Amino acid sequence: MSARLEPCPVLRPIGVGDLEVVMAIEIRAYAFPWSRGNFIDSLAAGYAAEMLIDIDGTPIGYFVAMPGVDEMHLLNLTIHPLWQGRGHSHVLMDAVEARCHERRASTLWLEVRASNERARRLYARRGFAEVGLRRSYYPAAQGRREDAVVMSLELRRRGLD
Repeated sequence: MSARLEPCPVLRPIGVGDLEVVMAIEIRAYAFPWSRGNFIDSLAAGYAAEMLIDIDGTPIGYFVAMPGVDEMHLLNLTIHPLWQGRGHSHVLMDAVEARCHERRASTLWLEVRASNERARRLYARRGFAEVGLRRSYYPAAQGRREDAVVMSLELRRRGLD
């Protein structure tokens, strides 16, 4: 019996020409999406930004991460709502951690909405610790603000130094 391997999605850098597709996903995924300007500024600054593409060319998701001195800050990780729940966030997180390794970052930081239990569980399963709270960090409904949970992952403990 021979095993048949399914074609795997591929990662590639995000370019300015991808922003229409990225924005369509961003708007579909979030009530308070990043602006086109946020993405343009991130690309112009040289942040790590990659898109996961299905074998047929369909965009699945993306991430943007800002390098720092001995650290990386995950700014945005998004999976198109139609593709969620299939493990694609782990593929993107593996890529983020690989970029950390390439840059010899010892810590990966992120903020996540306090109400986003699904994402918090994902990050916890990957070894992130909740290390702080940023009060009123995110916009929320009716002009209110929502707290962000600050999470960090010590990469050197995972053998990435």
